[in-house]
Amino acid sequence: MQKFLSFALVVFLTSTASAWAEEAWQTLPRFPPMPEADTSGRADVNDISMYYAIYGGGNEARETVILLHGGLGHSDIWGYQIPALTAAGYRVVVADSRGHGRSTRSDQSFGYALMASDVAALLSSLKIAQAAVIGWSDGGIIGLELAMNHADQVSRVFAFGANTNVAGTRADGADNPVFKRYMQNMGNEYARLSQTPAQYEDFVEQVTKMWATQPNYTADQLATIQVPVMIADGDHDEAIRQEHNQEMAGLIPGARLTLFQGASHFAFLQKPEQFNTAILEFLRE
Repeated sequence: MQKFLSFALVVFLTSTASAWAEEAWQTLPRFPPMPEADTSGRADVNDISMYYAIYGGGNEARETVILLHGGLGHSDIWGYQIPALTAAGYRVVVADSRGHGRSTRSDQSFGYALMASDVAALLSSLKIAQAAVIGWSDGGIIGLELAMNHADQVSRVFAFGANTNVAGTRADGADNPVFKRYMQNMGNEYARLSQTPAQYEDFVEQVTKMWATQPNYTADQLATIQVPVMIADGDHDEAIRQEHNQEMAGLIPGARLTLFQGASHFAFLQKPEQFNTAILEFLRE
């Protein structure tokens, strides 16, 4: 009887711990350390100073890949992806979007067309004729904008957690506890990296205004995309409706859809090996 009770207690405690344990999609892992860049600096593009860094910049690099971060973030989110890409022979460029991270902003309102033109100008400044785009969230939207309006500078786009109209987002996304933690963390990161460290609230207000009305692409606009596109997302994304992922993949010619099981809007941190495998397979196709 005592053995049975002991066994039952172990089973109860184990099952209870499993119930309490957070699933990967409920977590927000810390950004991993960034590898040492081959070179980094600032480029004067449009009306801002844009921070960038380059990794794996040898002459034998097969292709240039530019990694574009999401809203309120910065380029130091890519610590899991850069080593995988450089080990596979790619030259990798990361950059902070205008007003984000180390990059400055101007009096111009935030907009995806403007931020895409910043990226296009940065590539030209770095004498990079063409790059594959791996974009997360706002970075994915910027990647699609580049494919529509700067097509000669883009070879392909992997858009994770993106949307092409405001109806594609979830109304309750901002109330999600993981998103709230992200917003708080980015406030700390902004204070650490920005040249205007005390202006985070104003910065968030300006970006939020953009999110309220953009993007707003039509089916005809998306139909102009001619480069290979992968629409990707986590199956527990807190911000993007799953139906919208299917809609985007259907409207972009030849686009495919992949979902990361057990992951959210932050799959590149929650499931980095799976994320890296997917981007490498897409780049090699």
